[in-house]
Order: sequence, then C-alpha cells, then structure tokens
Amino acid sequence: MMNIIFYKTGRTHGSYGRTHGSSPTQALFLAFALLLTLNVNGQEPASPVDLVNPRIGGISHVLMPTFPTVHRPYGMVRFFPVTSPGISDSYLGGRIYGFPLNRPEHRGRGVLTVIPVSGIEAVQKTNLSSAIDHDFEKVTPYQYSVLLEDNNISVDFAPTERCGFFQFTPESTTDLVLVFQTTDEGTFDLKNAQNLLASEAFSGIRQYANIWFNRPVRESGYIDASGKTVNRSKAKGKGIKYFLVFNGAEQVKMNYGLSWIDESQAGKNLLNEIPGWDFNKVVNDGRDVWNAELGKIKVKGGTENQRITFYTALYRCMERMVNINEYGRYFSAYNKKTVKTTHNFYVDDWSWDTFRTLHPLRLLISPDRESDMIRSYILMGEQSGWMPTFPQVSGDAKCMIGHHQAAIIADAWMKGIRGYDLQRAYKLLKKNAMEGTMIPWQEGPATELDKFYREKGWFPALAPDETETVKQVGPFEKRQAVAVTLEHSYDDWCLAQLAGELKMTEDQKLFMARSANYKNVFNPATGFMSPRKADGSWVEPFDPKTSGGTGCRDYFAEINSWNYSWFVPHDIDGLITLMGGKEKFTAKLDQLFEESLNGYAKWTTITNQPDASGIVGQFVTGNEPTFSVPYLYTYAGEPWKTQKRVRQLMDAWFRNDVMGICGDEDGGGLSSWYVFTAMGFYPMTPGRPEYVIGSPIFEEVSIDLGDNKVLRLKAQGASAQNKYVHGVMVNGQPVSNYRFSHKDIAEGWTIVLDMGTRPGGKN
Repeated sequence: MMNIIFYKTGRTHGSYGRTHGSSPTQALFLAFALLLTLNVNGQEPASPVDLVNPRIGGISHVLMPTFPTVHRPYGMVRFFPVTSPGISDSYLGGRIYGFPLNRPEHRGRGVLTVIPVSGIEAVQKTNLSSAIDHDFEKVTPYQYSVLLEDNNISVDFAPTERCGFFQFTPESTTDLVLVFQTTDEGTFDLKNAQNLLASEAFSGIRQYANIWFNRPVRESGYIDASGKTVNRSKAKGKGIKYFLVFNGAEQVKMNYGLSWIDESQAGKNLLNEIPGWDFNKVVNDGRDVWNAELGKIKVKGGTENQRITFYTALYRCMERMVNINEYGRYFSAYNKKTVKTTHNFYVDDWSWDTFRTLHPLRLLISPDRESDMIRSYILMGEQSGWMPTFPQVSGDAKCMIGHHQAAIIADAWMKGIRGYDLQRAYKLLKKNAMEGTMIPWQEGPATELDKFYREKGWFPALAPDETETVKQVGPFEKRQAVAVTLEHSYDDWCLAQLAGELKMTEDQKLFMARSANYKNVFNPATGFMSPRKADGSWVEPFDPKTSGGTGCRDYFAEINSWNYSWFVPHDIDGLITLMGGKEKFTAKLDQLFEESLNGYAKWTTITNQPDASGIVGQFVTGNEPTFSVPYLYTYAGEPWKTQKRVRQLMDAWFRNDVMGICGDEDGGGLSSWYVFTAMGFYPMTPGRPEYVIGSPIFEEVSIDLGDNKVLRLKAQGASAQNKYVHGVMVNGQPVSNYRFSHKDIAEGWTIVLDMGTRPGGKN
C-alpha cells in the first residue's frame, strides 16, 4: 500500500492500492469476453469501438497525415509516440524516439517524453530510440502497445481523461531504465523512491505531472551537457535527459496525473481517475466510454470497410475540443489565472476548420457538451478581450481567416441549444466584427484595410507587382482578399441572425447588408470570384486556376477561385442569380468537376496549392471551403447530381487503408464531413436550422439525440448502385425539396428515403 502525497500542502490523501497483473481465471474471462464481442458468424464486431482503425490516413496525400491518437473522448490527455524525425507520415516511421505523457494541442509536440532502455550504459546515447515493426503494434482509441525491438521491451499505455498508465515489460535480465526528456525548460524532482514530480514549459504555460511507480527507484540522475551521467534526485533545464534505474528486468508500472495548475492538482487528478495499479480496469473503462460515445450513432448495412471508415471518422470527431476542467478548477491562458468553475471548460479548436461540420455534428450527438464549449468561448473572449479564432490551451493561435465563432454560436442558438448567455456572446462577436482586424492570421484592432472593407464592402487586393504597405499583413499568408470578403460576408449573416433573435433591429439591418458583400468580388466578365483593387478595378490578368501566389494566398485561402467561387452558403439563391440562373449554375458546377489542369502538371498545381488534395477536375475534396459544393446541385434543382457526386467522393477519397483520408484531417474537420455525408444528410448553412439530403451508404442510421429521442433515417436497399433518392418522407409526410428542418428531427422523427438505381425526377 502507498500514499499519494500532495507536496504543495504537505497533506496525505487516501491510499493507493496495487494489483499486479491478472490471474489465469481473469485472463480466461477476458478471452471469453472477447469471443462474445463477435456475432455468430464471427464477421462483424458487436461494439462500435471495434470498428475503429486509427491507422486510416497514416500516410498523407500531400500535407499532414492522421496520427494514431489514443485518448478518452474530448479528454485532456492525448497520446501517440514520437516517430522518426523528418518523416511526417506516422505510419512510415520505423523508429520510436519516445512516448509523450501528453500532446496538449492537436497533432502538436509532446511534453515530458519517456522511453525505456536496458542498462545504464544506454542512457548516454545521443538519440535514444528503438526500431519498431507496425505488425507488432496495437492501436485502439483506448489502448496502445508496441515492442521496442532494440531492447526487447514491450510498452503498453492506456489513458483516462487527465491521467495515463504505462506498463514497461522487458525480456532481458538487465536493469530497466526509464529516460525522461524535455524539449522546453523542464523540472524533475524525485520525492521518494516511487514518486516523481515533473513539469515542462509549453507555449508560455506549464504542464505538471505527478508520477508514481509500482517498484522503487534505485538510482536517479541526468545527462549533463558533456554527456556525463550525473547522479541526483533533481534536475532542471531546457532539453534535459533525466533517468531512473530499477533493479532487474521485472515489469515496471507507471501511472501519472497531469495538471495545468500544479503538481498537487495533478496528484488529485490521479487519485480520482486511477486509484490503483489495475491496468486492465483502465483499458476496459476506456473501451466502455468509447462504446458509449460512438454508440450514439448506429448504422446498419453498407460494407464492413464502410462501417470501419465511418466509425473511425466518428472517433476522429471526438478528439476536440478538449476539456481542461480539473474537478472544479481550470488554468486559463487567456487571463493567466486559475479559475473556479461549475462547468466543463474546453479549449483546442480551429474554428475555420470545425464550424462547417464538426460543431453541427456535436449539436446532434452531444448538445450539452456543445453548450459548454460555447460557454468556454465566451469566457475566453471576456478574459482576453477578443473572441478567439483558434483557441488553444496556451491561448488563441490566431490562425486562418474569418470570425467563424459567429457561425458556431448562431448554429447552436437557431437549433435550440441553450445554457449560455447570448447577450454576452453577441457583445464579443460584434466587437470582433466592428472593431477587430480581418487580416489573415491576426487578432487585434482594425487596420486601414479593415476600415476600407467596412466602408466599401470588399477587402482590397494588390496587383502581382505591388508591394505590401500594411505592416500587419504577413509575408507568407498575405491578404487573401477574396476569401476574406467571402467568409466575412457569411459571418456577418450569422451575426444578423443573432441580432434578430436579440431584437437588435439596426444591427440586424447592418449585418444583413454586409452579408451581401460577396457580390462585390464577383466579376461578371469571368464568372468567378476575383480580386478587386482599392480603386474598384479588377486585378488582371487573372487565372482562376492559379489565383495568384503560392497557395493562392494573395487572393484566396489555400485553394483557388474555381473552388472558392461557390462559398456563399447563406445566399445560395443569390449566387445562382449572379451566375446566370440555375441552368448556367449547374453547367458551371459540372465544369468544376470536369475541368482539366489545362496545361498545368499535377505537381505544378500542388506546388501552387499545397492544400489541394482529393482533386476531381478542379474540385478539391480535402479542403474545408469546398465541403458544401457537391450539395449545391440540389439547390439548383438537380439533386441526383449531388447524390452521384457525393458517392463518388466518398468511394474515392475515404477508405479503410493507411492513405484513406485525402486531406488534412484537422481534428475532426474532414472526418465530420464524411460522417454527415455517409449518413445521407448535410448541414448546408450553419446558422440556418436546415439539412439537405444526399445519398446515404447505409440502409439505416439511428442517432441518439438525448432525452429518449432517436432520429432514424431509413434508406431501404441502399447500395453502390442504389444511390439515387426518388422520394423523401419526414415522419410520414412527403418532402419535395430534399431538405428538412432541425425542428423536424429534434423530436426524434423518422426520415424514409425511396432509393433507386437511376436518377429521379427534378424537384
């Protein structure tokens, strides 16, 4: 028996029992339980978590891969190993350089990395690492294990929300040594033979760890700058290596609590979540938690690979936002204070990526959680002075463009989600819209460019030979003038909806007028959204395929005008009119998917647009601004083209293999598009409580909406060929426009689709 000691107060809280491994009876029971997870034909796992393959997307098409992240849903602890430097694709890394206790930000660096080695001599190696073989690696959402081949040491890991549990099992007889390393400034303090306190600086804040071992440490020390081993119980510095030696080669269990507050709170978190040495309990509890979350959506039909792809995408949607409430307190980087709370507090969001489909999905399956996330946005805004755009645990990252917090909040409010103060939220959103800058990757007061926009109605562009004169504009991200105009037009529409709800008539009129600014960058001579200079003239020559600058960043965000010209989600009818009516609109959509590179090699296209992936003609599947584009056919009266196209995109670019995600996944951004599209409906305009029908790949989808309400979507006979929707019934009533309202489903109604092998009639 041992006690966790909270050294800040000097008090001892509770006992910490031990359980060494499992008995033969327990092992037999677990094996029998595993057999029970298979159905009678042994082909289909009974539990959703068994269908998750974290390796999907482990090799990227262009930029970032996915990572085999192990965590509890929305939990503070996220884990995947440090693989070979210089190889961004996690699946191709042949060596492991350590196991971080946490990765505080989505796909970011780890803190307080640990790696086991055999013998004290190995500690002095410059680069501690080991070869691995992915065939001897196991990854599930709730557990990770791997064999370190250089030292023949098996590593097992399982997380809770704020804690982690490692098992290091050597095969040799040499002393087992654990080597901790930091990237930034860190501290290590061995309080007694079984308790290590550690911390590491991270982007201006600090992660604390209270670490316990089931066996006593014989020796401790660190490697100094000259490479010598220095025996001591404490160490402090930047980029340090700190080692602990255990007698012999028996298994060492290590569990730890993390905190952004202090070591004492880290210990309390550990006591609350892992009160013992039972590794299997942590694993099984994690499995149960994941099944409960993933089980909120149940699907029938489709192929096994489609079900695996679906539940893996859903798992990716539950990595963020991250709850940093530590049992009634959280540390806020937005005011540098520890704050008491009665609600969960969430950070780590990229609103440009997530407002489109990830937040709308969470509104359906976790409305209370989404409400707390909006409360968190409001608190971060009040603590810092600006509503954040990319709120991280370390503060606002100020990335990308737009003030899409307006869309997140408008969508929640218009769909009936409450539990936060709309007046307080609106005050912050209006400040961003009226007083803040719109310059990409910036936050703060308005500049001359913002004043021009608010007077003239478009963000002014520079000609290719003009020199930038506004110091706040970054040399890499540039002005992105057309994309800024388009995205803020939509954000202002979202603000108009909220102003209307608050009976602020003048504000509503102002923001509705500004929501039409997208028209100011539509060039009727070319039929594309195009860059417009301050004097009102168009930038010429202009090619909608290249759109100016590396990454199209002079005028657009990451992708070209062929893709961005469709981003007017709040006024689709107005866009159709701009483009000459429904017939010309659909013809141009057809051309988007068929237009060739026209003299540009694919490598040239990708060099110019490094975020362009999953290319079909000029259409880019793997980048967020295009998400709604395939659904535009339905609004123009040709829904069968939407149905055919979304099936093609899912089949081509979302698969059960290591290259099975076509673009940057962005912590649920891309995966949530697939979840909606595979289910057969889509939130076309966040802020408008409406969905558009696509083409479901499953015969039946059931969504647990909470309060004993279940939405059912039935597409009897849906298959690869049976992809066309001939009729829609919502709770027994026919729907002719292939759309339905959030109100229709909020009570748990049933949607029935009549599927066929040929396109249906026009709506």
